[in-house]
Amino acid sequence: MSHSPTIIDRAERFSWLSARLLEQHRFSYHFLGGDADAVETALAPYARPDGGYGYALEADVRGPASQPLHAATALLVLDEIGRCDPAHTARLLGHLPTLTSPDGGVPSIHPGGAGYPSAAVLPLRTDPPGSLLSTGVIAGTLHRNNITHPWLDDATEFCWAAIDSLESSHPYEVEAAVTFLDGVTDRERAAKSAERLESLVRDQRLVVTEPARSAEFPVHPSYAPGEYHYVYDVARTPGSLARGWFSDREVADALDHLTATQQDDGGWPVLWRVWAPGTLAEWRPIVTLNAVRVLRAYGRI
Repeated sequence: MSHSPTIIDRAERFSWLSARLLEQHRFSYHFLGGDADAVETALAPYARPDGGYGYALEADVRGPASQPLHAATALLVLDEIGRCDPAHTARLLGHLPTLTSPDGGVPSIHPGGAGYPSAAVLPLRTDPPGSLLSTGVIAGTLHRNNITHPWLDDATEFCWAAIDSLESSHPYEVEAAVTFLDGVTDRERAAKSAERLESLVRDQRLVVTEPARSAEFPVHPSYAPGEYHYVYDVARTPGSLARGWFSDREVADALDHLTATQQDDGGWPVLWRVWAPGTLAEWRPIVTLNAVRVLRAYGRI
C-alpha cells in the first residue's frame, strides 16, 4: 500500500540528488542507520597536512587553505558522530595556535587564505582580531566533549570576554555564543551570560519570534534581504540555554514555520546571499540536514 512521502522521505531524496558525499553520509548516519566510519572517511579529504581543514568544508570559504570556520565545521561533524575526542582533535589543536590572534581568539578568515575567494560578509584583513563567530563554536564544541588543551584555556577566556562585553550583535554571532555557552564547563556562569544575551536578543529583535510577521523584524545591514533568523536557529535543541528565551508558543510557531518551508524538491531554502553557484548547491543540503535534525530534536518527526 503506497503512502505519501514524509518530511524525511522528501529530505532523503533531496540529499541523494543534491548533497556532497559528506552530507549524504551525515544524513544516512542520522536518519538511515548509517555508519560513523563513513562520515569520518568523507570528512578526511578536507583535512590539511598542517592539521587544519580546507577545501570549502565551510561552503562560503573557498580554496584549499586551512581556515578557522573549516575547523569549526569539522569539530561539529565529529561531535555529531561521537568522535570529537582527544585522538581526533589532537592535530587540529596543534594547528589552531597558528591561526590565533593575540587576543586569544581565532578570526573568521585568516590571512593565510589570501588569494582564495570567500563571501563578502567575511572580509579579509592582514591583522584580524579574534572572532566569536569561529572561536565560540570551536571552544564550545571542544568543551562539550571534555577536551582540555592550553589553546582552549585562552580561547575560553576570549569567548567569556567577548560575550560579556556585547552591546550589540547579529544573529550568527549570537548562535556562536550559544554554542559556546551550551558547551562550556562552568554552567553557572554560562546561565548568567545566557540571561544577559537573552536581553540583548530581545531588545534588538535579532530573532524572529512571530514568523507570520517576519517582515516587521530588522535584518542586519550586511545580510541579504529576507535573511531572518528564527527561534530554531539559536535554540537548535530543547536542551539549549537559548530554549529558555522563548515561550512554548514561540517555539511551536517557529517549528510550524520550519516545517512549512520545506520546498517541493524536499530541500529547504538558503536565506543568505548566494555569491557563487557552487555555494548554493552545497549549502541547501546542509540547511536541509539541519532542518530535519531540529525537527527531530523537538519531536516533530
